[in-house]
Order: sequence, then structure tokens, then C-alpha cells
Amino acid sequence: MQVSNFSRRGMLKLAAGAGAALALPVRAGVSGDPWLVADAIVNRLKRPMNFPKRDFVVTEFGAAPCATRKVKAWASHDDQEMLPTQAENAKDCYAAFKAAIDACVAAGGGRVVIPKGDWFCAGPIVLRSNVHVHLQAGAHIFFSQKPDDYARYGDYDCGPNGKLTLSRWQSNDCLNYSSMIYAFNEDNIALTGEDWTSVLDGQGGVPFNAEGECWWTWKGRNRTMNAVSQNTIPGHRAGQLSQVTPNPSNKPLAQVAPWLSEAERKHIEGEGNKWSHDEQYLPALSEAGVPIGQRAFGKGHYLRPPMIHIVGCTNVLLENYHVINTPFWQHHPVHCRNLVIRNVHAESLGPNSDGFDPEACDHVLVDRCTFDTGDDCIAIKAGKNRDTQFGPSQNIVIQGCTMQSGHGAVTLGSEMAGGIENVFARDLVFENKNWASNPLNTAIRLKTNMNRGGYLRHFYVKNVRIPNGVQISPSFYASLPGSPIASRTVATAAGAVVTFDCDYTPTADNIRVRPPEVSDVHISNVTVGNISKGGKSGSCYQAVVILGPVASDYNGPQPMPSVLPVRRVTIRDCDFGNPVNKDQPLYLYNVQNLKLENVTISGKRVDAALSA
Repeated sequence: MQVSNFSRRGMLKLAAGAGAALALPVRAGVSGDPWLVADAIVNRLKRPMNFPKRDFVVTEFGAAPCATRKVKAWASHDDQEMLPTQAENAKDCYAAFKAAIDACVAAGGGRVVIPKGDWFCAGPIVLRSNVHVHLQAGAHIFFSQKPDDYARYGDYDCGPNGKLTLSRWQSNDCLNYSSMIYAFNEDNIALTGEDWTSVLDGQGGVPFNAEGECWWTWKGRNRTMNAVSQNTIPGHRAGQLSQVTPNPSNKPLAQVAPWLSEAERKHIEGEGNKWSHDEQYLPALSEAGVPIGQRAFGKGHYLRPPMIHIVGCTNVLLENYHVINTPFWQHHPVHCRNLVIRNVHAESLGPNSDGFDPEACDHVLVDRCTFDTGDDCIAIKAGKNRDTQFGPSQNIVIQGCTMQSGHGAVTLGSEMAGGIENVFARDLVFENKNWASNPLNTAIRLKTNMNRGGYLRHFYVKNVRIPNGVQISPSFYASLPGSPIASRTVATAAGAVVTFDCDYTPTADNIRVRPPEVSDVHISNVTVGNISKGGKSGSCYQAVVILGPVASDYNGPQPMPSVLPVRRVTIRDCDFGNPVNKDQPLYLYNVQNLKLENVTISGKRVDAALSA
């Protein structure tokens, strides 16, 4: 569908405005102590945010608190509880919140204050330059659980699809439902709470119709290869439309991309009708070079928006609040510079509820946050398919954080076609308090494949405690036909403390023409404890799994580009506890120059230089 009022001005502004602000990367791997580079990033981001000292209290613009009621809702993939939601006659504060922000902008900036109480908002809170939105202690915003409320106020009128916003969904550009909190091309913005009683509630598991459908239902059939938890899709019924069912609204590529040859079109679409599933159709549009103005989703489609989506912004502060039950990723900043997220409690156990996903961002600090998630706690990303115009994610420090449930505690990828470099993670606790029922799948996780390509380099980790280990049973990945690696034999999905997965879900991508490069990863002072469950005791299934790129996956033109092994990895001064797989605590494929120095596995010291 061609958007009636779409122009290139917005994207050009985004590309030129934020792009001009990006600094050249600090080369951590050249020489010297890389942690001095981390210190320099932190010091740069210590500069306090400045806003005019005037307040705009939302009640002065017509906002009023609401009564609440309890409804049966999904609290995770598998569990239902009686959760609070707004009363049926709750006042919608969208207009009042917007009016307060507009008045703040007109005055030259300041602070918009949301007092203690329960508030209902049936639309997005749009952050603007020089505006600080602050939730007082005890303020709880219930964002509407109805998808249509996020297709009413966007800048792009897409006809029956609704009024949509410029967005990214799993690292592909599109026009889609607005996020609950959104900003585009703004500077000097803040979203803060007084403490963790300041709550932003996405109501991802609260039904929005009589059939019990909620945002999380749109995930569709479960594709998580985890035998321990996350076995249910909330509210899903047989025949339910979702992001993984054919959508008749998605027109064939022959119609929307007539410039493709038949061979190109078939390569992108693949076999069968999976190309028409929303989650496959958007990447197909990227591969086909379809302009963003023609990638309209929204109403009639099933791509859930992230909760907090900050796009093309500079000087951003996110601090001191509790975000819960988000429809999709909890925080998704794209192409931002100078961003700090500090002392935030990111808690959402639904499908794809990543805690913090900075994408193509430069100079980011994640400081003293707590994550309890239905997917990766932190996942650093940088574009997918041909949507790489914003470049790499770089100069990122993660420190003082605590991780509970999740697929990976600190993850790089999988959407990383623009590259990721200079990432520093230190002084972390992967507490894994839910180890008995919903364990952390893996601790340090790198993932890419022949579709995502890009590079991962100069990643440094030190001082990590994992007192309750990670999942002690394996969850295997499915390889492609003809692979030298048999399906369901390598525990890349769950079970290892350190996982490099360079063949991540290869069956999901039709285009596999971009070999990734992974190098210069240095991990030290990781200590892993043991637990007992189901008659087994251990710290993990395996200590380290490094699955390098699999050359046989390539399906592009010849000659094939070089497929490089994972290179220059050091793991030192670590104690991995007692892996359940005592006979094979390490798995290596296509790895060159892995150094283990003073590494303890099952009580035995290992010093080795390995290639495979």
C-alpha cells in the first residue's frame, strides 16, 4: 500500500539529523586497557541533563485519575493472574498528556509531571525536545490494551491501516502502530520516575476482546526452542491470525516490486506462502528494496510495537521507573546518541519482551538496571537485511545490572547487519532467581547468521556472578538440509553459559548471502554456581558453545565471499561450575585461536589454545 501523505522528508531528516551527530568510534582494540575506553564513555555520559525549572502538571490540562478493576489476564507465556486494569468508564488522558507536553514545548521546555494515582492513556505519549516527563511515586499509567488506539494519531495516514508512525520492527523499517512512548528526531529528552512505584504498564496480556485475544496472542505459534518454559501463546486459538499466518493483505512481490527478476523474487519469497506472513513479509520488502512509504502495516496486521521507541534522538535519559507487561520489546532506541538508561526495572515475561534493545546507537550507558524478561534481557542490534543505513551500534557500557529470567542476559544480535563494536559489560549479577521454573537460558550470547551478516568485534566482559547457573538442560537449534551439523545436536538455544551462535535460526531466512564476522571477544572473571533440579545437579549444560559461521548455508551467487571463523577470543580467570555434560563441556565449530587461561570447569583448571 502506498501511503497517501508520505514524503521522504521525514527519513531524510532522520538520516541527516541524527547521523550528523554520530561520533567516530573509539577503537578499543588498538592498544592499552580497553576498560579505560569504557570509563571514557561513562564519563562522557555523566553530564547532567538540563531542563528549564518549570513544571506542567497534567491535572491542570484535564487529566484525571481512574478507578481500576481486576481482570483475568496473562502475566507470562504460561501463567494467568487477576491483574489490575482501568475501569470501564475510565477517563482517557491522552489529550491531557499531549496538551501538557505541547504547553511545555511552547514555553521553551521544562518538566511534565504525572502525579501519584492510576491514569488511563488510550494513545501514545510523544516525547519532545527539552521536555522531561516525570512520574511521581505511586503514579501508574495503564496504556490501553486495544491495538486500534495506536493507529489513530500517527503522522502518516495509511487509509484502512490507520494513522501510523515511522518505526522499526525486528530491525526492519516500516510504518506501524505507535509505541506507547515514542520520540522521533528529538534532542534533550527525559522519561523518569521517582522510584519503582512509578509504573508504565503496557497491558500486553490483558484481553481486548471477548475471545480473550491480547497483544501477546499475535506472536502466534511458539517458535522458542526451549523445553523448559514458554510453551504457551497467551490467548491463542486454533485458526487465530497472527504474525506467523498468511495475511491476504500482503500483496505478492511481483506486484509491489515489479523491478525484480523472477529469479530474484523467488529467492526472496522462498518456498510456499511463508512470505505472506507479516513477520516474513517485512524482511522481504527490505530485501526487495521497497520504499518505506510502501511498507505500511498497522491495522489488519500483527506486528506488535515496542513499548518505548526512541528514534533518531540525541541526549536521552531513561531513569527510575518500572515498566511492565509490554506488547513487544520493552525499550527500543534506534539511531540515538548519548543515551543513558539508569535504575530502571524492566519486567515483562510475555513473548519477545526484550528488556533493552539499543539499535544503531552510539554512546549508550546501561547502569544499575534490573531485568526480568520473556526474551533477551539486553540485546544490542544494528539493522537487518538491507536496512543498514544507520550504521553500527558502538561505544556501549553495561554495568551494575541484575538479570533474572530471559533468553540471554547480555546479547549481541541477532539483527546486526550494520555491525556492533566496542561493547563493555562489567560488574553484573545474573541472579537467575526463577531458575526452577523459568531459568535464564544462557548468560553471554552472540547471535548472527548468513542473512544478518555484519560484524561483532571488540566485546569485553568482566566481573560477572551467576550464583544459580543457567538452564541445565539443552535446547538445540535446527540446521538447514545439507549442513555438516545435524539438527538438534548443538545447544545454541539454551544451556551454555557463553554462547556464540553464528547459525542462528537459519531456517527462518530465505536470503543467506552475507557471511558474518565475529572477532576480538574477551571474557574474564565469570563465576557460575550450581543448582539441583530433576535429579540433576550442575551449573549449566555446557560451559561454552561456539558455533562459527556455517559455509554450506550460503545460497547466493558465486564466487562465495570468504566465510571466516570466529577469531581471537579469550576466556580467562573464570569458574564455570559443574556442567551437566561432563564429557563435552565445550562445543566448538569454525573457531580459530580461542584461548582459555586459568579457566575452571568441574573443579579442574584448563589452560589451552584451541581451534576447530
